[in-house]
Amino acid sequence: MTELNYQYDSRFLPINKIEMEQRGWEQPDFVFITGDAYVDHPSFGPAIISRVLEVNGFKVAMIPQPDWKNTESITVFGEPRLGFLVSAGNMDSMVNHYSVSKKRRKQDAYTPGGEMGKRPDYATVVYCNLIRKVYKNVPIIIGGIEASLRRLAHYDYWSNRLKHSVIVDSQADILIYGMGERAIVEVAQALDSGIDVKDISFVDGTVYKAKNCDNLVDYIILPEFKELTEDKINYAKSFKVQYENTDHFTGKTLVEKYNDHQFVIQNKPASPLSEAEMDRVYSLDYTRTYHPIYEAWGGIPAISEIKFSLVSNRGCFGGCSFCALTFHQGRMLQTRSHKSIIQEAERMVWEPDFKGYIHDVGGPTANFRVKACEKQKKYGVCKNKQCLFPKPCDNLIVDHSDYLDLLRKLRQLPNVKKVFIRSGIRFDYLMADENKEFFKELCEHHVSGQLKVAPEHISDNVLSRMGKPENSVYKEFVEEYKKINEKLGKNQYLVPYLMSSHPGSTMKDAVKLAEYLRDLGYMPEQVQDFYPTPSTISTCMYYTGVDPRTMEKVYVPISPHEKAMQRALIQYRNPANYDLVHEALTIAKRTDLIGFDKKCLIRPRKNGEKFQPKNEKKLGGANKNKKTIRNVHKKKKK
Repeated sequence: MTELNYQYDSRFLPINKIEMEQRGWEQPDFVFITGDAYVDHPSFGPAIISRVLEVNGFKVAMIPQPDWKNTESITVFGEPRLGFLVSAGNMDSMVNHYSVSKKRRKQDAYTPGGEMGKRPDYATVVYCNLIRKVYKNVPIIIGGIEASLRRLAHYDYWSNRLKHSVIVDSQADILIYGMGERAIVEVAQALDSGIDVKDISFVDGTVYKAKNCDNLVDYIILPEFKELTEDKINYAKSFKVQYENTDHFTGKTLVEKYNDHQFVIQNKPASPLSEAEMDRVYSLDYTRTYHPIYEAWGGIPAISEIKFSLVSNRGCFGGCSFCALTFHQGRMLQTRSHKSIIQEAERMVWEPDFKGYIHDVGGPTANFRVKACEKQKKYGVCKNKQCLFPKPCDNLIVDHSDYLDLLRKLRQLPNVKKVFIRSGIRFDYLMADENKEFFKELCEHHVSGQLKVAPEHISDNVLSRMGKPENSVYKEFVEEYKKINEKLGKNQYLVPYLMSSHPGSTMKDAVKLAEYLRDLGYMPEQVQDFYPTPSTISTCMYYTGVDPRTMEKVYVPISPHEKAMQRALIQYRNPANYDLVHEALTIAKRTDLIGFDKKCLIRPRKNGEKFQPKNEKKLGGANKNKKTIRNVHKKKKK
């Protein structure tokens, strides 16, 4: 047997034939191809799916980041007994590769050493077509966030056109959308029992191809693909139906026609995992780190953020328009028990490189720990009503007591110095809680100097399109945060996440945001320009020019130049942005903000030079931001 050039660790699933033979396998049941490096941590989808299959008795071998230009790279283990599993990785491959300006990123956190270029664009399609060149009839099951959010016809920002369902272009047999634990086991057991992959049409949470709809009952026919390409309004209508059928309780089978003999059929979503099932998934034998083969490259950068973090929940009833969670994890909250989380933490705190800091305890939204309302347990989520937008629903259960109890338990563990919350606090949910006990302990124990929050914008016009609360709610939160910290004797600050160029944002709205930052005395080092990723309400607005929820027309900043102006307004103090800011203020008819008054954003030109307001310079780092904000607070006190 050939020797390995790294220290073999039998706890990992095999990534080459030598490791497979050392396990005593002659053939794997499944070969899992992924666009990420192999990291056996429950924050990585392929790790969860492979371990779930393993505990159900299936042999899974991994081929991380194969060379997509070489067919030999996917024949490492030969033909699997049951099929190939394919995932682009933890991110859509196009988001992984390109910034919102469509420029190639320099680093890939999911690749050894952060090296870029180890996976192809549209990785799911490329990997599957590579498999089909060698194995004509082997079953291919695709999943992960790229497949999940491209499961039906979708707008693709990078090619600026509608694309087919990824199951059509990839030649895959089954697409598993959402988190996938239930569906993958059911599909695997069906294949293992001898059912032909083309007959596996009965699994919730899957998409498949069919020649007709003869065997379907209680289904909805969406506009066919040709109709979608002919009229963008048809796409908006189709998207609305899809959005209204993302819940297991109320969702129906959806059918999308491509031609007279090709239909893409989406079964209703899989049911949410119970607390016991969530606990079981997170108790599997993960090594919680990357495969030892990557040590030679310095490891996998992404592990640093999640190695000492704890997943508390899944799903989100926040309903932000620009977030794809509704389509992927769903709006129904799923949580782990305290016991499960504490047991994971107790193992984690004794690891040699643990420094005493738990980096995060949360999920999509950290402070969601209970279902939105009692009705959801029996009837599911509302189709045409949000839990928090535009105002908190009267039926909303606002309760931080369970989460607070969990954090208190974690703080008491040996070796733990601090428990941080980094996955985001939904401040409008926090403000809706009349009991301020959690808010106080958040400031007292779980903030390190500054708390990152996401108001996203300050114009109610834009916030309404984002599905975010009115700006008045954020103002109340800021005041309460300030009061609590003053009472605690702490100098802790807020770092707001802001987004430019979101659908609905006019140049006047962008100027309004710049004025807010002027009054705050703060300039963000980084600005998130709206990124139209697949399967979000905001992306649908960007492509169609209408809000699919109401079919109202929406102003959309599309041109790169206009987007650059809106982004520059947020960083108006940067001298490099002077021309863009000047042009934006002129377009918005706000030249009153060009002058020498303290309320002005920029000074007028003089002898061809570019002037900035007196004593205003670009802020160079987090510490300088803190000083600037501190000075503003001191001035207000005086």
